[in-house]
Amino acid sequence: MKTARFHFDDEFHPLLSRDKRSDGFDLSFRGPQSVKHLIESLRVPHTEIGPLKANGESIGLDYLVHDGDQIEVRPDAPEVCQTEPRFVLDGHLGRLAAHLRMLGLDCLYRSDYDDPELAKVSVSDDRILLTRDRLLLMQKRITRGYLLRSLDPEEQLREVVKRYQLIQWIKPFCRCLRCNHPLESISKEAVLERLEPLTKFYFEDFRICPACGQIYWKGSHYERMQKLIEQIRKE
Repeated sequence: MKTARFHFDDEFHPLLSRDKRSDGFDLSFRGPQSVKHLIESLRVPHTEIGPLKANGESIGLDYLVHDGDQIEVRPDAPEVCQTEPRFVLDGHLGRLAAHLRMLGLDCLYRSDYDDPELAKVSVSDDRILLTRDRLLLMQKRITRGYLLRSLDPEEQLREVVKRYQLIQWIKPFCRCLRCNHPLESISKEAVLERLEPLTKFYFEDFRICPACGQIYWKGSHYERMQKLIEQIRKE
């Protein structure tokens, strides 16, 4: 039996069991084990891991841990995306998907996505995988993903905006909240028969999704969303 001492940054505490939330703890293991495997045995996905050190020297995820090693684990730094980021979300994150689309971000979402399909889409389309499923993010082929901490959709939105530095990419109300397709302007006359009486009376500017036909206008829902966007930009 071998033993290594692990030192996790405080940011990992919500992901670790209570007995591991300390300045350092010993982890016993058998045979040759990579640092990735040992960290994920503690239910911390590799997508959350940043700089690693063994005995003060920088290492990679494939480093084979030795008996007596001192391992330091730091969180992954916020990612500054050089191109507009795209996302795929698991089936429990429908409201977060709508919030991200509200900001104008490209987000694939279906309530019936299974894990293999999510992983395949993330890798093949180079999309950031958002989920609360730790085991899903532990799949070796997934390189871009984030484990959401909060259960609240608005807090989740703040997490993602911070993690991926999304402020520069915000283009509100240009994407369909239902199906993700970019919206197009449309005249009031063209959709008049589909509008409720009060909507016909009070509103003049409309957009439509050419994919699913959903119509959008600046009603009370728009004001609520605008307030949320302003709060996120300030924060």
